[in-house]
Amino acid sequence: MQTSAHPDFATVPETTLPDGSTVPAFQVGRYLCSRSHDGRAQVAADADPWVRINYRNAVQACRDAGFALITERQALALAWNVAQQPENWTGGKVGEGVLHMGLHKWNVNSAQPGTYESSDPDERRWFALSNGERVFDVAGNAFTWVHDDVQGDADGLVARPFAADSLSLQGPYPSMKKGMGWRPEVGTDWSGYALIRGGGWDSGRNAGAFCLNRGWPSDEWSDVGVRCTRPIGA
Repeated sequence: MQTSAHPDFATVPETTLPDGSTVPAFQVGRYLCSRSHDGRAQVAADADPWVRINYRNAVQACRDAGFALITERQALALAWNVAQQPENWTGGKVGEGVLHMGLHKWNVNSAQPGTYESSDPDERRWFALSNGERVFDVAGNAFTWVHDDVQGDADGLVARPFAADSLSLQGPYPSMKKGMGWRPEVGTDWSGYALIRGGGWDSGRNAGAFCLNRGWPSDEWSDVGVRCTRPIGA
């Protein structure tokens, strides 16, 4: 079992995406980033997620803390990994029932710390990786801003319409089916926007590990936060 040496980070194993390309193993925050007392991004189970932060500030906050904002390819590696684990499906087998969707049913009115447990079994928050580690809020609670390294520019903003073979639009099942969450159609042009993934506490059926939406880089919302990463061995 490949595990992280840090209690607040999990190791996502090397992942092969549907086009055959490989995402190297990396470490991801087990929880969405929160804001420390000195204003820095941190990963802590018992702190509220840092929301109402725009894309550019999210990028900088991760950088200032020695981390990096999760990229699109990393977010896809994480989603594909959890989708292949039986315990992340409500039916107990891959493809049976729905992929867990986290906090998404308006049972809360704000993004919750990692220690919060919903009384609704449909809102289980943790997702098991293939190495046995757990990551929270891959779907639901709050979206995360994402640096687009699939169809994005150097700043991580969307730079062209989604191609028919875009990795961003691929998932085990169609949009809004089997807990995938919502994703746009081929040809959708979000140029100039920043990607957000996962869904929020208020997303309903739109939430999911493969949920993909967008926001203007200056937007600040109560259900959009930050997920950070760092290299193996950091």
